Amino acid sequence: MRVLIADDHALFRDGLRSLLEARGIDVVAEAKNGREAVELARSEQPEIVLMDLAMPEAGGLAATRIISADLPDVRVVVLTASEDDADLFEAIKSGAQGFLPKDIEAQRLFELLDGVIRGEPALTPGLARKLLDEFAQPDTPRPERPSTQLTDRERDVLKLLVQGITSNRELAERLVISENTVKYHLRNILAKLHLENRAQVVAYALRHQLVSPPDLDSN
Repeated sequence: MRVLIADDHALFRDGLRSLLEARGIDVVAEAKNGREAVELARSEQPEIVLMDLAMPEAGGLAATRIISADLPDVRVVVLTASEDDADLFEAIKSGAQGFLPKDIEAQRLFELLDGVIRGEPALTPGLARKLLDEFAQPDTPRPERPSTQLTDRERDVLKLLVQGITSNRELAERLVISENTVKYHLRNILAKLHLENRAQVVAYALRHQLVSPPDLDSN
């Protein structure tokens, strides 16, 4: 796994680099601001960018939007001390593949980063619930529903994603199909809805009522 760290605090970058390298993860570069993050993402082509939000010379959200648009194979995971829900929502809208607090446990971070490589969103359960709460209500007036373009099987995949089943293996088991077929359907969903990642698909599906939201009061 090749990772770029973008954070304006040198001490945090040093600690995170040591943590990742001890796990065998290749830290290809470090950026101290959003501008450097974009430049280094272009030159180094990391698999994942761990992106802080509050940085000088273009913040993390601006850098995330540029990287997500220009480098679709580079996955951005926001790693921040921010507890502002608006930052979470904007990060996902900007193309981030995940949003994690800086106080996350190391083992959980590694697990989520492994999931990101497989195309899964990196979200803690609490943050995933916030996304569901935010996007469960549709906009008014409701826009055209592009779901008419989706096949029945693609709708089945979409329903499972909204229920929180995001790994290819689990989706394949639920639908009794191969993981390659799951990947095929996911690529089609992303293309048809003009979205970048699964986290965006869940938010979009709920906001536009493409599927019914799960029971938010259930455990």
